[in-house]
Amino acid sequence: MQKAAISLTTGLEDAEKVTVAMLVAVGAAEQGRETLMFLTKEAVRLVLPDHAVGVSCDGCPALQDLMKRFESAGGRFLVCPLCFNSKQLDADRIITNASLGGTVQLWEWIGEDAAVTFSY
Repeated sequence: MQKAAISLTTGLEDAEKVTVAMLVAVGAAEQGRETLMFLTKEAVRLVLPDHAVGVSCDGCPALQDLMKRFESAGGRFLVCPLCFNSKQLDADRIITNASLGGTVQLWEWIGEDAAVTFSY
């Protein structure tokens, strides 16, 4: 089964976009695909505890529930270290299924395998 790589540049300033990206990622991970979300720009804040909370629209699932489902399904976050460090965030506080890593680590994760990609 192909890997799924989801790139997200938006944080809670556009919570609906975050919700859509998370729904795509959760769907892939819960299908059994090896799934990685590559977070850049404001999206890097999503891996801080208690940051990805709330409901973005009427009828949308809560972000914290999507985060839990993603982790339970084996989903991982790769967080751009340049973006993260430029915001002076604390790397010791990131959630357990996240790690700092850039494009080199993204390509290493994809490797020679085919990957389905989405970008938000």
